[in-house]
Amino acid sequence: MDTVIVQLPERAAARPGAPPERPRLLRMGPGESADFGRGAPGRPAAIPLEDQGVSRQAGEVTAAEDYWRLSNFSGCATYVVENLEGAGEHVKVAPGRLGAPVPFEFSRVVLPSFGGATHFKVFAPQHAYLDADPDHLGADGAGPGAGEHTVSPFALDPTSKYFLVLLALCEPRLRDASAAAVPGVNDVLERLRSLPACGELTRSAVNYHIDYLAGSKLRLRGEEGREPGGGGGGRTGHKREELVALALRFDLVREGHLALLPPLRTG
Repeated sequence: MDTVIVQLPERAAARPGAPPERPRLLRMGPGESADFGRGAPGRPAAIPLEDQGVSRQAGEVTAAEDYWRLSNFSGCATYVVENLEGAGEHVKVAPGRLGAPVPFEFSRVVLPSFGGATHFKVFAPQHAYLDADPDHLGADGAGPGAGEHTVSPFALDPTSKYFLVLLALCEPRLRDASAAAVPGVNDVLERLRSLPACGELTRSAVNYHIDYLAGSKLRLRGEEGREPGGGGGGRTGHKREELVALALRFDLVREGHLALLPPLRTG
């Protein structure tokens, strides 16, 4: 199972005005490593960073179950790992630090460079969360009664933007089970935009979160392994329908989650 996904830096367009290419992804399982940097002659880096201010062998990313580790091979440069779902939350990885654990599900690794900052993104979609159902707690309510924790096979973080996108898709049927229509991308964007965390949300970002949910989080049949943001052409409506059906079938979103959304306008 892929536990870490690296989104490689975008390459310069082959010709002016050319549409941006699909995100290039490097998928890694537990124990696998990938180096990053400018690379050496005859030995390109798995995560290529072309800025001349970046070392040829700048560091390494290692997948470790549901999280990942970052090694900094530089003798003088500190790297910063930003939480893309947080409000400025980040960790610093000092020069020479090996195997620094990164707890974020959505991360951006930033390296100092001549261009100001060079970066690449790392996703850890298999983060596990303890099921909050009281039936799964021990008699004293403090933890599981015996054995290992029971975790959901669908590891969803209710504080994330992708969860808000899923909730907005499911909202009509959570409020009225007979509702037929599933919101479109523009509907989701309008519904979430008034939230402080979603003020800069765009249509392409909503599509990206839908693809991430379908391919990496809920693993819809035929979608697992697809590139987030790759688009689904005429299948996007069907993909939203499948996400809603699966989420409601297994109570991945519940009526109580609706409090995370802005109040509905009346009149």
